Amino acid sequence: MSETPPPLLASLPDDVDAGREIHALAASLFPICRSITGAGVRETLDRLADWVPLVRHEVPSGTDVLDWTIPPEWSIRAAHITAPDGRRVVDFADHNLHVASYSVPVDRVMPLAELRPHLRSLPEKPGLIPYVTHYYRPDWSFCLPHATLESLADGDYHVVIDATLAPGALTYGEAVIPGAEPGEILISAHVCHPSLANDNCSGMALLAWLGRHLSSRANRYTYRLLFAPGTIGAIAWLARNPDAAGRVRHGFTLSNVGDGGGPTYKRSRRGTATVDRAAALVLGEVGGSARVLDFSPYGYDERQFCSPGFDLPVGAFQRSRWGEFPEYHTSADDLDFIRPEHLASSARLVAGILDVIEGDATYRNTAPFGEPQLGRRGLYDGADGRPLPEPVRMALLWVLNLADGRHSLIAMAERSGVPFRDLRAAADRLLVAGLLEPVT
Repeated sequence: MSETPPPLLASLPDDVDAGREIHALAASLFPICRSITGAGVRETLDRLADWVPLVRHEVPSGTDVLDWTIPPEWSIRAAHITAPDGRRVVDFADHNLHVASYSVPVDRVMPLAELRPHLRSLPEKPGLIPYVTHYYRPDWSFCLPHATLESLADGDYHVVIDATLAPGALTYGEAVIPGAEPGEILISAHVCHPSLANDNCSGMALLAWLGRHLSSRANRYTYRLLFAPGTIGAIAWLARNPDAAGRVRHGFTLSNVGDGGGPTYKRSRRGTATVDRAAALVLGEVGGSARVLDFSPYGYDERQFCSPGFDLPVGAFQRSRWGEFPEYHTSADDLDFIRPEHLASSARLVAGILDVIEGDATYRNTAPFGEPQLGRRGLYDGADGRPLPEPVRMALLWVLNLADGRHSLIAMAERSGVPFRDLRAAADRLLVAGLLEPVT
């Protein structure tokens, strides 16, 4: 390719505006009670469809997907615990973390001793509600602050979970944004968590925002944006889309992108995929607490895409890693925990990774014997007659020296330490001057 597409953030007045937009979308998603199936996922996809053209897919309960089976659909309408004195001490209407996802229906009066095994709390965080699920085994639980649990008096409690588990479907959404080349970039966010802002309203909102801006520009690659329930959703997509999976050239999952930690990138199973190298270059410029971690078979849906039978080049982008921030999977992961400035930073970094992937290319120097004369081609001096700044000239010289048909621009950046964007700009100038030719 002869030139890089425009940066994804170029059309925005400043990064703060992007952060505010993403935060506002995350806030609109936050109250929805989501699980791996059900109305909450569909409502979420409906709202995301206002930002990016989503196609919704329904996979019926009982469908075999690889080694898994789509479970019954879970629907919840109300749930509460009424104390002996008539007070409602826990009410699903107050916070949708109060009921463990996929809890079976209950309507019983029972003593506190019988109720206690079904009450989940965090003794080390007595003011917070934990996030609990019962996806693949029949059970029920209420989740509540440990301080509330400790305050419960002996007596009989009326326990109600008005929910159903019945044949239905698992729902996921995807948007395909065509590019000039058939190879695809897959970016996914999980849509199964209820009112947890960082994990993962932030990821869904950033991906939808990203889709809007990708749709407004010319892209080299085709983009496939996947919004699916964690684990079972990615597995269902892989089972139903082997051809599309075979077209994936680069990819990553998005989660936990709204807090002030990190940023963090986890490499794909391959370890040296183009997306892994691009992320390392971009995060390397951040410094500080930025981390690039080796692959491990645990985390989010990158582990499904990187399962050995598929081995797709899909990494994971986060700020703080799952389980490494105190608010993780608790009611403290709220809208005050994610900040517009951190969302904007995440957007800028993700855009940077994509710009490196889109702009990477391999060239051959058309005048490789000795250093070509840059001055007579207008590449040594600026318009004012002064020599170009040293970083600009060094980028030109590095590209000329390493453009041997074997070094891509990413490889040049890794070897030289020159920022990728400077090498890309140098390559564009050298192409215009006739000193480079693309290697196809």
